[in-house]
Amino acid sequence: MTQAPDQRDAYARAGVDIDAGQRLVERIADLARSTARPGARPDLGGFGAIFDLAACGYRDPLLVASTDGVGTKILLAREADRLEVAGVDLVAMCVNDIVVQGAAPLFFLDYYATGRLEPERAARVVAGIARGCREADCALIGGETAEMPGLYAAGEWDLAGFAVGAVERDRLLPRPAEPGDVILGLASSGPHANGFTLIRRILADRRLTTGDRPPFAAEGTLADLLLAPTRIYVRSCLEALGCSGLRAFAHITGGGLLDNLPRVLPAGRLAVIEAGSWPLPPLFSWLAEAGGLGTGELARTFNCGIGMCAIVAAEAAETVAGTFRARGETVYRIGHILAGPGPARVELTGAEAAWNLDGPRS
Repeated sequence: MTQAPDQRDAYARAGVDIDAGQRLVERIADLARSTARPGARPDLGGFGAIFDLAACGYRDPLLVASTDGVGTKILLAREADRLEVAGVDLVAMCVNDIVVQGAAPLFFLDYYATGRLEPERAARVVAGIARGCREADCALIGGETAEMPGLYAAGEWDLAGFAVGAVERDRLLPRPAEPGDVILGLASSGPHANGFTLIRRILADRRLTTGDRPPFAAEGTLADLLLAPTRIYVRSCLEALGCSGLRAFAHITGGGLLDNLPRVLPAGRLAVIEAGSWPLPPLFSWLAEAGGLGTGELARTFNCGIGMCAIVAAEAAETVAGTFRARGETVYRIGHILAGPGPARVELTGAEAAWNLDGPRS
């Protein structure tokens, strides 16, 4: 008598390996436990993840949620075999958005989708997610791994992340900025996870790979600069919340300095950014020249070396800057707030002279 084939074998022949998924869960369990924090139950495998908000000691909390991805930076991370970077970036893009509301990230969930599940590769990505969660004091309490042959080609995968934080109602940001307030800029670690469609086009046009030496540097590789993990500002921003005179944070992501600062300003405010107040990293000068970007487009496409801004009362600026520096941040005083008609907007001054984008092209 012919024995019926094992149904798991049939599903595997169709392209989905259930056993590989289970091996991945077992492999990443310790990574999840390494991110434990009060309120979290970081045991994987249940139908839903549980977080005990009462265990965190909030009196009158508001929940703040964020979701994001890594975008086409994933393609360069795969090319350079720096998979962990994608995991760190996934967390960073979510938790940096949460902390600008004054909220502490509490827990994180990830979604990993691929055409064919390779546990070793997926575990490296999750290791990066766990690293990011530890840096943000945020518990990795669950996620989903989806194996979808036909939707993703062999070797392809993508990520999405979901974070939830909490803030006491009376500490919610932003607070209204006033004329005379100072804008502090915290240095970025590179492009973070924005502008990579243009970056990839520039590399293709110049016939460069992530393993090549940067045209503007004597050592290192383009991967070292382009694929530096996105800086996580959670601990330093939460520390700065204790300073009087803090009005707002702005995470400098897609849209750059020009589009992100107005998101935390009331109508009738003009943010004046002085381009010469911090050094434009050579990577961004080269990207501007190689991509044919003017100063305005550069400031809307990339963070230009500033990954987070803080708007503070003038009399509190030095105290807040010192708090950031004590947490390891590089801080610049990059501008100020003025009164202005209509919706909030940003004016970038001195960029043509300070950034010198019209020099010889590489």
